[in-house]
Amino acid sequence: MKAYEFLALISADGKLQLPDAVLPASLSNQTARVIVLVNESTDSASARLTESTDSASWSALAATQFLQGYDEIDSIYDES
Repeated sequence: MKAYEFLALISADGKLQLPDAVLPASLSNQTARVIVLVNESTDSASARLTESTDSASWSALAATQFLQGYDEIDSIYDES
């Protein structure tokens, strides 16, 4: 597998715009694996939303995992 690295623009409608003549013509009509790397600082509102969602997901997972280990015998530690 060969790799080609170049900068591209993501348009307002979410399409990836490749620069003209960036890839050899011999690559036409082939399937390609695409990995998109973007700077996190380009959209701070989106980054905050993602961080907030990730934080909430981790908190929910931690609580679920913690409570799965709870047993009736542990009730002696509960305060009434």
